[in-house]
Amino acid sequence: MIKLNNIEATYTTVRGKVKAVEGVNLEIPDSIILGIAGESGCGKSTLMKVIYGDTGFPLSLSNGSVDYGFENEKMQPVTNQNIQSEWFRNISYIPQSSMSSLNPVVRIRDQFTDFPATSGRKRETLEKVREFVQMLGLPPESIDSYPHQLSGGMQQRIMVALATFLHPSIILADEPTTALDVVVQKDILILLMRLQRMMKNTIIFVSHDMGVHYQVTHKMMIMYAAKAVEYANTNDIFSNPLHPYTLMLTSSLPTIGDERARTGLPGRPPSLWDPPKGCRFAMRCPLATPLCHETEPELLQHQPGRFSACHRVDAVPALAAKMHHGPKLSEFAKDRELIAKVGSALKADATEGAAIREELE
Repeated sequence: MIKLNNIEATYTTVRGKVKAVEGVNLEIPDSIILGIAGESGCGKSTLMKVIYGDTGFPLSLSNGSVDYGFENEKMQPVTNQNIQSEWFRNISYIPQSSMSSLNPVVRIRDQFTDFPATSGRKRETLEKVREFVQMLGLPPESIDSYPHQLSGGMQQRIMVALATFLHPSIILADEPTTALDVVVQKDILILLMRLQRMMKNTIIFVSHDMGVHYQVTHKMMIMYAAKAVEYANTNDIFSNPLHPYTLMLTSSLPTIGDERARTGLPGRPPSLWDPPKGCRFAMRCPLATPLCHETEPELLQHQPGRFSACHRVDAVPALAAKMHHGPKLSEFAKDRELIAKVGSALKADATEGAAIREELE
């Protein structure tokens, strides 16, 4: 079990220090796929780097610790202090834009043998690599290629192969399907799920796509403005969320046969340079009270295995029911006044865009 103990991660910039992750406490069971979701800039990728131990300047772990639940070769507990010695063997990382992580001037086969765990037995390793990539749907000769000679989907499979070849206990996948078409995305996600079932390891998966989380993950953590605001089984997150932010994320998904009009979240996340007092979601929350603006809620267990950082947990089901009975798209289509307003807004945007283009020219 991975334990995150009051994680606080800080970036040092010319403007000063800013906390990108703050006060995250979490226990992640073994052999599951954990999904992390939230808007851009909420701290998802930073948290992944902290778990991986990649905290070089300008990023630093300013407070807290990570316990990984296993021991190293010296029979010492592995923590954030010594996790780097376990890279590839016990923990691996698939970064954002991972296709650009392949060295463009080195053949794929050499990228499997250029780290200590495999460099001493190259011939034996390459034989196993050819068998392994074939199991992942790639021809064995693909490892003799340079990265640019492979398609985007093939490059992504190579990245998955690099991350899973040594059967690590933990795999961190930071938006592993970014920039891929939907068919290739599906193939990569199915591949990750199949490997997780086969290896019985833990995958921590970051994605903006809530639909992907629903299909792939067992548990989810929702982040907002550097904080963890909800943690539960994925089915519970979608069927009965306990935080209004989670409710709005899940309600944004289109559903076949559901004609309800979707509405976006008003406003924008607060600046992490000057976070507001109280709940950081309060300025955008339809349930907010004066207490929410004054007192920051803790991430507490409200039901068995279900954690939420909200003062108004009891009011979330009523908000969900209200949203479920909202206006339908067919009703909007009959609203001539609304259609006229939308048309005027589109014309104004077009006029402004034309003026900006003329100014630039």
